[in-house]
Amino acid sequence: MVKITDVARHAGVSPSTVSYALSGKRPISEETRRRVERSINELGYRPHAGARALASSRSAVLALAIPLRAGVHIPVAMGFAVSVVTAARRHDHDVLLLTQEEGEDGLRRVADTALVDGLIVMDVQLHDDPRLPLLRALDLPSVLIGVPADPTGLTCVDLDFRAAGELCVERLAALGHRVIALIGSPPEVYVRRTAFAQRVVQGFTAAADRRGLSSSVHPCEATPAAARLVAEQLLREQPALTGVVVHNEAILTPLIDAFEDLGLRVPADLSLTAICPDDLAETLPVPVTSVAVPSTEVGAGAVDLLMRKLNGTGHTPETTLLPPRLTERASTVARATR
Repeated sequence: MVKITDVARHAGVSPSTVSYALSGKRPISEETRRRVERSINELGYRPHAGARALASSRSAVLALAIPLRAGVHIPVAMGFAVSVVTAARRHDHDVLLLTQEEGEDGLRRVADTALVDGLIVMDVQLHDDPRLPLLRALDLPSVLIGVPADPTGLTCVDLDFRAAGELCVERLAALGHRVIALIGSPPEVYVRRTAFAQRVVQGFTAAADRRGLSSSVHPCEATPAAARLVAEQLLREQPALTGVVVHNEAILTPLIDAFEDLGLRVPADLSLTAICPDDLAETLPVPVTSVAVPSTEVGAGAVDLLMRKLNGTGHTPETTLLPPRLTERASTVARATR
């Protein structure tokens, strides 16, 4: 590992001069500064985080507000967190995780301490998210993973969840399915009016209406017992059901099991699509046709947008929506006659 003394020896200056060149605490000549910079580049020296912070008046830390509320599927949430941390390290930044449901008070506390250079905020509500007025007013750059109804004055990135809901319906309709259902997130997610869940419902309903399909929406707790109850309700209320869209990763396996216990095999009797991570869809007992949740792309996109705002480089659009990508697997076939 290259040390500051190695840089000093290579540049023909004292270690303190190298330190001053990094921190800017004392004036040095332009010629000396250039000599030190050449030595740093040639030797591949990476300054200690404290020295970088002194030089830039930054902490080299980003905050990720990812409140682990009721109804949040922890494995998917952690996938986003890992993607943010990985992308931040490419920019020589660490990440402070804020997992408590502290709302605007937690964000203000972190912003007031100057612990972080910027904020990435998740679990965004479609309407009346109490954190958004604060983010618009703070003198601290921020990016949302999620898109509220009014993104004015904000920077947002996410999967286009409305288009994802539409794409699942369009695939089922193309296979001839006329009676379909959306089995969605836990009820508390809809009570909070979480943006991604609301947008899936909007897309599902709009596409079903456009195609003239019979459709219904069913929130579902993330438990096997709840999956069984929803399956029973659907077969009781929609006996002609042949297509299902699932937006609730935790119940995919118990839901398929419940339908099969009730006499409907996937895909022979019931075609099933999902909005979920690819690695989950691929490894289910019946690999599921799905729209991927691109946590790696979304997390990296959020970090890149935040770094552009921090550095004042490049355009930062108000809203960036990643187009959905559907992968056909074994859980969907043309409608069977029952």
